[in-house]
Amino acid sequence: MTVATRSATHALRRLSFSFAADGSHAACLASAADGGWYAESWHLPASGPAVPTPLALPGNRSENLRSQLIALPDGSVLVCRHDGERHELVALGAAGPGGEPATTERRLAAFRRPGLRLLPLPASAAGSPAPDGAPAADGARVPVAVALGTDTRPATAVWLVHADGSEPRQVAEIPGLHGGGVWLDRAGTLLALDRVAAGVVRTVVLDLRSGTVTPLLEIGERSNDRLVLFDPDSRFAMVRSDAPGTDRLGWGLLGGGGPLRFPECLHVSGMLLRPVALRPAPEGVRVVVQIDHGAGSALALWRPVAGRLDPLPVPPGRLGAAGHWSEAGLRMPYSSPDHPTALATLDVDALLAHGPAAAGPGPAPLPLQLAPLGTGLPGSGLPGPWRDVVLPWQPGGARTAPAAPAGWRLDGSTPAGDGGRWHPAQSIELAGPAGPLEAVVYGGDSWLSSPHLVLALHGGPADAWRLEFDPALQRMAAEGLAVVAPNQRGSTGYGLAHAMAIRGAWGGPDLDDVLYLLDGLAGQRAALGLEPPALFGVSYGAFLALLAAAHAPAEQVARCAVVAPFLSGARLLSEAASPVRALTTRLGGGEPIADARGPRDVLQLAHRLTAPLLVVHGDRDEVVPVSQSRALRHELLRIGRSEGTDFRYVEAAGAGHEVLAEDGGAVLHELLAAFLRTGRPG
Repeated sequence: MTVATRSATHALRRLSFSFAADGSHAACLASAADGGWYAESWHLPASGPAVPTPLALPGNRSENLRSQLIALPDGSVLVCRHDGERHELVALGAAGPGGEPATTERRLAAFRRPGLRLLPLPASAAGSPAPDGAPAADGARVPVAVALGTDTRPATAVWLVHADGSEPRQVAEIPGLHGGGVWLDRAGTLLALDRVAAGVVRTVVLDLRSGTVTPLLEIGERSNDRLVLFDPDSRFAMVRSDAPGTDRLGWGLLGGGGPLRFPECLHVSGMLLRPVALRPAPEGVRVVVQIDHGAGSALALWRPVAGRLDPLPVPPGRLGAAGHWSEAGLRMPYSSPDHPTALATLDVDALLAHGPAAAGPGPAPLPLQLAPLGTGLPGSGLPGPWRDVVLPWQPGGARTAPAAPAGWRLDGSTPAGDGGRWHPAQSIELAGPAGPLEAVVYGGDSWLSSPHLVLALHGGPADAWRLEFDPALQRMAAEGLAVVAPNQRGSTGYGLAHAMAIRGAWGGPDLDDVLYLLDGLAGQRAALGLEPPALFGVSYGAFLALLAAAHAPAEQVARCAVVAPFLSGARLLSEAASPVRALTTRLGGGEPIADARGPRDVLQLAHRLTAPLLVVHGDRDEVVPVSQSRALRHELLRIGRSEGTDFRYVEAAGAGHEVLAEDGGAVLHELLAAFLRTGRPG
């Protein structure tokens, strides 16, 4: 066991939240302004604020972004660290009272498998003898989690992991690849898993006592059926299935003999509904559902007996789709542009009594009316119970963040330093060449007339900008930059057609959207005597930004900063690791586009990159090889561009694909913001 002294940290990013089965603690990965990730343990008292405790590692080491965390009821954190096919399990905890705060690190086990995933045991099972009943040599076994491992065979091995450091005990090896994980009992003996076989996903039940598997959900002949939520006491189950014709949420009572029901109120076109937590009540089970659409999130309470979704008024932002509901309230991760991610505690009944979010004033016109906003009508285009409700992200909602309603509390969100405030952002709709585009905008209502404006493009491509805290965009706003971050075609959260518009056409419809926005922004700013927008992009967004800088007229781009760019889908296919190649192939990234613009190959367009350029890449990027940026640098030098004058190339030593979120990320944020404001590459 090793011990590390903890220092005070102020997390700006938090992700991968998990909750102890009894709701007493939570865990997450956290990162401060200077980068570097560490585990964080949260104490969740029955009353009072949730309190985070950083668990720093010895030797100034950082956790990997791919580390998986399990919060345990005693406040310690089980961490699974992945390094290729090697997976190490350790337990982190806070040292006892007295002396300097410290973190203990105890190694539990190691596995060699291509894939490994952890699942926590139910509250009543954690710390109890193992389901197989076999005693350990040194006393009772203390299982805290289940590990699911896969190798090159179509099979899944299952182990029980123990907190005392004893060797994990393999309890089953079952055919097929399995995901999900919902407990069907409180003793930790029956585990529902989603089996993938012959291109179909079906939920099966694993009995950890015997290692046997039996079918659970087989709704249609070829339907994909998954169990997503279950209450062992009432036998109430929520499922997700495409048996009704589209992917929908349904419910039923396991073993009750009745049919599964798929209520219309749980099918809202264009929105993703995700059950977060359920809680029995005298009038029947109550389920909190997260509704995601575009950049924002909302919450609703669903009661089968009522047959409707009742919206819960929560502040605009992004919720974490994970939570724990107990007498202390519903706890969920929450973030907004001016609130770094923290834990919200919700009194569902108080929020329900507060009523739905009040409709704010109509949409305020943009300066110089760059593009029309939405209709501003409450519930425009929304079906069922949402028709008369203004959701927080809708154009008809309030332009300024309302005060937090009664029943809502946010704990642990890091304030801005030196008594300052984080910069807020708003969600607006801009006109696009094929329809409206949502954008997250920093800079207030005068963003268009800001002296400096950045058009920021997200990575992915299957991703989107959200109404959540973003350190890079915050740093730009602090530098006096207005930021427009659009969700062009190819972005997720706007329905299948929007997301699939670029399948087989990378740099096609999405580039059309970006060039259309650039043309409108540059034209409006020229009329004000202001410089054109600058371009910023990360990963896929960097590829798109370089294409836009090459294809737009020179007077429409002030400068361009890109992080971890690739040069074309075909070049990425030829150099990337197999998982990235598989994803690129699945999304049609290597398919050529035949139109008047020609090949979407940055290397072939390098001679058209005339705006000042900054390229940043980590030299250990495991997603986009650094050779992509090195090739661009060499081509720019070959055609006579001067490094330090025309462009600047920065290679971050030891950094991976998430270079802006790793050690030294704060320095890169400052470099990027300063370049986007001044255009000076040196």
